[in-house]
This record gives sequence, C-alpha cells and structure tokens, in this order.
Amino acid sequence: MTDIFIPRGIRNNNPGNLRLSKTRWQGQAAEQPDPDFITFMGPVFGLRALMKTLLTYRLKYGLDTVRSLINRYAPPVENDTGSYIYNVAKRLGVKPDDEIDLCLQKTLVALAAAIVCHENGRPPQGRVADWYDASVYAQAAVLAQKEDA
Repeated sequence: MTDIFIPRGIRNNNPGNLRLSKTRWQGQAAEQPDPDFITFMGPVFGLRALMKTLLTYRLKYGLDTVRSLINRYAPPVENDTGSYIYNVAKRLGVKPDDEIDLCLQKTLVALAAAIVCHENGRPPQGRVADWYDASVYAQAAVLAQKEDA
C-alpha cells in the first residue's frame, strides 16, 4: 500500500489532524512538508499533542462533555460537528452531554481513539481495530498528563 491511500493524519503522525500554529509541540518534526497540518516524528507525539489539547480544553475551559469538547475541537464552520459528536459519543458509550473525566487515563485514551477513528476513518482490512496499538495510546497518555508542553 502506498502513502497515497494512507490518510493524511496517519502519514503526518498527526492522527488528530492538528493544524500548524505558533505552538511548538514536543516531537514536532523539524521539517513541516504539509502546509496546513503539523507533522510529528512519530505517532506517540501526535497522539500526545491531541491528548494535551483535550486536557487543556478540560482544565482551562472546563469542557467535560463530548459535545462541548468536539464543538471546540472541530467547530461547525469546517466540520459536520453534529455527526462528529454522535460518532464519538457512540464509540465511548455515552450520551453527548454526559460528563466524562479526562483525568482518567482510560477515558482520555478512549476519547483520543474515537477522534482518531473519526478523523482518519477505519484502518485497512487486516489491521487492528484502531490505527494504533493500545500501548501507543497509553504511552501518549502518560506523556500528555505530564506538566511540560
């Protein structure tokens, strides 16, 4: 399979499709070949940045439901946010307005995995159910829950 069939977020090691900004992320690649989205040195760093973003939404803005988090993460101006909220909530097994605790690693990982699936689609047949193994998500969550940027 060539890179052309691999979603942009997976190719860029940025499965949350975080846009380029002034923020210099841990693990951000020195060269940024994509004009719009960040490229990371490996998927752990891209997942860490996604999780760090979600934790910031929780801690800085008090967002604690799938609806509030996804409305900020994927605003309706450029996304089908209603569908995004529905898919993520369904995958988490919660209602869109149920409180979720992102300080729990399993919740943070589950939310990140749901976002990755929505952003990139399902992996090709013959791969694991998610784009990444559970250990990659767990490693990223540990890094995201540390204080550094």
